[in-house]
Amino acid sequence: MFKSKNRSQHAPDLFLTILIFALLLIGVVMVYSSSAIWADYKFGDSFYFAKRQLLFAGLGIAAMMLVMNIPYSTWQKYAKPIIIICFILLLAVLIPGVGMVRGGARSWIGVGAFSIQPSEFMKLGLIIFLASHLANNQKYITSFKKGFFPTLLLVFVPFGFIMLQPDLGTGVVLVMTCMIMIFVAGARISHFVGLGILGVAGFLGLIISAPYRINRITAFLNPWEDPLGNGFQIIQSLYAIGPGGLMGMGLGQSLQKFFYLPEPQTDFIFAILAEELGFIGGTFVLLLFLLLLWRGIRVALAAPDAYGSLLGLGIIGMISLQVMINISVVIGLIPVTGITLPFLSYGGSSLTLTLCSVGVLLNISRYAKL
Repeated sequence: MFKSKNRSQHAPDLFLTILIFALLLIGVVMVYSSSAIWADYKFGDSFYFAKRQLLFAGLGIAAMMLVMNIPYSTWQKYAKPIIIICFILLLAVLIPGVGMVRGGARSWIGVGAFSIQPSEFMKLGLIIFLASHLANNQKYITSFKKGFFPTLLLVFVPFGFIMLQPDLGTGVVLVMTCMIMIFVAGARISHFVGLGILGVAGFLGLIISAPYRINRITAFLNPWEDPLGNGFQIIQSLYAIGPGGLMGMGLGQSLQKFFYLPEPQTDFIFAILAEELGFIGGTFVLLLFLLLLWRGIRVALAAPDAYGSLLGLGIIGMISLQVMINISVVIGLIPVTGITLPFLSYGGSSLTLTLCSVGVLLNISRYAKL
């Protein structure tokens, strides 16, 4: 199903590049607009988050440009060291005094204001490693014993470490991305059916094992049962989206960012965007993401080899899943999970790793025949 190798190189895909920079620009503007009031109150500087986001964007663009010029086949050569480093970082998070606790999760390591989120590195690292593994062992993937089960172990071991933090949202994105890659590599549907049954049982177990997850489910089903507690975020998010109407209240004119919606520059930034730019603005951003998905799939399928195709599909799948989950949370379709919106949400690790990921995708486009 994959094309044979052809290493002729050309300029990276222009359309994909334009989409990336358009989303990034919207993100910087919305981080400032959504965070100015909170930043001025907390730090005495309304540009506090915007300046840091510009710094992260600059670092991310530099990293993207660097990665864009590294042949994607290089990552296959170093797939094992990359995944080992990612595992070391995940383990470091769990060490008391090294891992930093934020929002009830031990998901960061760092010193002072500088910190990184190792689970973000693991998402990209596992995609690189899994693409290499599947490309080298594709003939075994239809066998449960030789292909499917060993590959599952490669996925669920890092998932287990991420759940120890705990970070269910990131874990779900990681597993679903890997399942897409395994399916595309040719795994049997019957194997996925059995895995799906076990997955539902395991997911229910994870929910039952943590009271705060049960509270999130309850808040999702009826947020008004606890409007000042577990239901607060989703209620305030819907209060932001509703008044936006067709055209929005105008850029910078959100009311919910006045201490109603907690830290609106992160996971719920789309709610502020919908409030200020309305249905038209929200639809435009969704259209950009859909075009990014379409172009990313085209690039991946046009890659000259199996590794490039699997790597590209993993990257665009990861980004698209995050978009789908984040916006579903914001509009109340699924319980709160704590997933950022790629390119738009405030956050150094998330933005930098997303730009590094699309840098790899842009390099694949240099070899793809579109």
